[in-house]
Amino acid sequence: MANSNNIPPDLEIIFCRVHQKRDDYKKYAFSPIKNDILKTFFDLAQEFDSLKDFYRICVAVPKDFLQVDSRLYLTDEAGVTLKLVCDSIEGLSPAGSKVPDYIRLASSSYQDSDSYIVPVFRKSAHAEDITPLLPGKNHVLGMFEIFPQSRLTEADRLFFEKYTGRIGYNLHNRIVGHQNIRHLKFINNLVRDIDHNVIVPNMYFRHIFNQLKKRILDLENLGILIHAFKEDQGVSGPLCDKVAAEVEFLRRNLAENYNELMGHHATISLFLESLFRREHFEEGHLVLRSKKCLIEKEIIAPQLEYYCKRFHSRGIEVEKPKDMIGEEIPLNADVGLLAQVYSNLFSNAVKYTEEIIREHGLSRKSVAYGREFMADYFGPGKNGIKFNVFSTGPHLRESDAKMIYSEGFRGMGSHGTPGSGHGLSFVKHVIEIHGGVVGYEPTEEGNNFFFILPLGIDRQSIPDLEQLG
Repeated sequence: MANSNNIPPDLEIIFCRVHQKRDDYKKYAFSPIKNDILKTFFDLAQEFDSLKDFYRICVAVPKDFLQVDSRLYLTDEAGVTLKLVCDSIEGLSPAGSKVPDYIRLASSSYQDSDSYIVPVFRKSAHAEDITPLLPGKNHVLGMFEIFPQSRLTEADRLFFEKYTGRIGYNLHNRIVGHQNIRHLKFINNLVRDIDHNVIVPNMYFRHIFNQLKKRILDLENLGILIHAFKEDQGVSGPLCDKVAAEVEFLRRNLAENYNELMGHHATISLFLESLFRREHFEEGHLVLRSKKCLIEKEIIAPQLEYYCKRFHSRGIEVEKPKDMIGEEIPLNADVGLLAQVYSNLFSNAVKYTEEIIREHGLSRKSVAYGREFMADYFGPGKNGIKFNVFSTGPHLRESDAKMIYSEGFRGMGSHGTPGSGHGLSFVKHVIEIHGGVVGYEPTEEGNNFFFILPLGIDRQSIPDLEQLG
């Protein structure tokens, strides 16, 4: 082993394992031929990519070097039934090949019918770690049979234990790799299906909304016609007035429904496009489509309108800043993804905002949002803008505050409230790929969730920028 004084702390565990392996191989005392078997197996396993070729390698190498035959059995998808996949006598086995009665799924090696049968374990599993077998839940991938057993020495049996371990390790990685490829193909097909069957048909709603808008205009014209008829014909009376009022009431309600539907459709369309963007799946991560935008006008206002009724129904007052629209600063951002950031923050505010009692017995139950200029936040000359969503209520516990942006985490106060613990994790991810940071801070009357984005523009080009702080 290398001099322990020369080993950096980062490598201590690895050097320890290297030393253990050296000791293990001294104890095994494998012959040169057996060492060549292991090297040949690893070389060929790297050379051939397909699973079928890998099965062939497993049985061919021992036969060529040691003149013993072998069979490889693997479990079905349920992990219960064994099937013969390859042997050294005939090669690959056709589906449905009979498995001898003495071959059974086991967590330790055994001898039967002049054969030595060794379990093939998944990666990082060992015989002593195996719990009682459960359908589809065990660590055994299959069994490896070597025969005739009568020709094997005790040293041979130890060797085949280790050889079968190499089979399990490689097989596990190959199975995982093939599963990943299948999953990627499925995801790519799913993206095309979403584009064809969801996003494109969703555009048809615009046509329907335009038709609805025409019907609303028809009602408005009908109201004008009724009024003109009354004037021209001198018709009056409570019944005529009631008809005119009902028509106007219907038009007003439909117009309100139309605006609500249009807003909802615009939000959902934006989310669909930004979440199911083809580039996300091709690149394997969220891909930004950044453009210069006005945060308050293009992102916050539509989301606030979307959540307005929910805030109102829970008695939550929305406190809007007075300076954001008049002094909007254009930022480069992905509108769709940043809209979902505010959607998550507003959704949490709906669920967790609570009433507080201020000084002099006054109550407050409100949500507020705003922004603050952060000079040199990302380094000298690299300014940032801090955006926040505040809500009244008790502070988070300190331990919860540290974990609040972690995937799947839900704080103590979330019990009984619907949620998955994914929203703030998504917020963190979106902000970080924009080059920003997220945070939480308790304030005097509640909780402040914020994120800071790089300003990305020349400070000199915006007059009175410091007034934003």
